[in-house]
Amino acid sequence: MRPGARLKFKALTMAAMTSNRMRRLAIGLGVIPIIGAVVLFGIVQREPERARRLETTVGLPAPVVVVPGYNGTTDTVSAIAARLRAEGRMVVPVRLPDLGRGSIARSAAYLRTVVEDLGSSPVDIVGFSAGGVVVRAFLGANADRLPVRRVVLLGAPNHGAQIASVAAELNPSLCTGACRQLRPGSAFLSELNSGDETPGDPQYTSIWTERDQLVTPPDSARLEGARNVSLQDACANARAGHGELLFDPLALGLMARALNGTLPDGVAGACEELRKEEGS
Repeated sequence: MRPGARLKFKALTMAAMTSNRMRRLAIGLGVIPIIGAVVLFGIVQREPERARRLETTVGLPAPVVVVPGYNGTTDTVSAIAARLRAEGRMVVPVRLPDLGRGSIARSAAYLRTVVEDLGSSPVDIVGFSAGGVVVRAFLGANADRLPVRRVVLLGAPNHGAQIASVAAELNPSLCTGACRQLRPGSAFLSELNSGDETPGDPQYTSIWTERDQLVTPPDSARLEGARNVSLQDACANARAGHGELLFDPLALGLMARALNGTLPDGVAGACEELRKEEGS
């Protein structure tokens, strides 16, 4: 890596390592109202061109593409990026067209260009909230064509979110694009879930919290063929909600282990060990 690129990489890493206060503020910035309700399907954005210039060094782990959700911003994923960069990962957050508010198919097509730009080496993908559904739509069309190794979804409304139905009923003009597609039983989700829910060779892990009050029911996140883990499977008293999946140490620890292939077969009873390792 050239000295200039190394300095840019260091600057990006330092910028990502914000305080807990700033992380919580970032969550607030990612929240948008829909007819009096709050829809946080957020994450990410950072121009892929900048990340693409940070070429993977031989011997480093696979780069991780982080996919934004509904109306996501860069600040929303600062804790995810910092957690992965601390392990030496190159993190590639993605700015989706229309900030993920438009057609999920369009977002999935854009995600393909980002993965293709990274070359032929394997990549891992993390999708938060609606970004997880974008990842699934992308893999449904490309799982056998592109070198995706491991996939982790955080709080993904894989089978819909009731809040989208409420918004569509109250005012259809304010729930279009991805919002309308994320209604339980929508034509889009029915087609997406009609076949193999985990296509291709990637290893899939879906992580969620039973205390999710935005993606309801919370087990909408379950995927047939995936490793399905709730925070409460590991720690019965875990209290994180939907937005807190972005920075909760337990959620980030489970995510990192899934990406590294070191997530224990049985997470039950591993609460204290996981929290100790994550410094929480």
